[in-house]
Amino acid sequence: QVQLVESGGGLVQAGGSLRLSCAASGRFFSINAMGWYRQAPGKQRELVAGITSGGSTNYADSVKGRFTISRDNAKNTVYLQMNSLKPEDTAVYYCYLEIRRSSSLSPIVGYWGQGTQVTVSS
Repeated sequence: QVQLVESGGGLVQAGGSLRLSCAASGRFFSINAMGWYRQAPGKQRELVAGITSGGSTNYADSVKGRFTISRDNAKNTVYLQMNSLKPEDTAVYYCYLEIRRSSSLSPIVGYWGQGTQVTVSS
């Protein structure tokens, strides 16, 4: 069974920084792409940033230049460094990992973290 544990959310003033972490544990063969999504009240969940197994990254236009996604494959962990935070960044942030359970031929299965609240005050 695969478990994802997120940490690092909280309350911060506009202009401040937070670093989110998401660690995967359990039995699995490999992790492919990793990403962070967020969902604000009354809005759809949206992709914030993603990183491939090769390290290529992509970002939502709204966070480019402010957020940085990274991964530590040895720790099965993905990070989101959030700088210059704005009130509109307030949301629940979810990590998403694509995992192969048994071998390189196993189908890719997506797993979600439990979510962590990020609140940016003006």
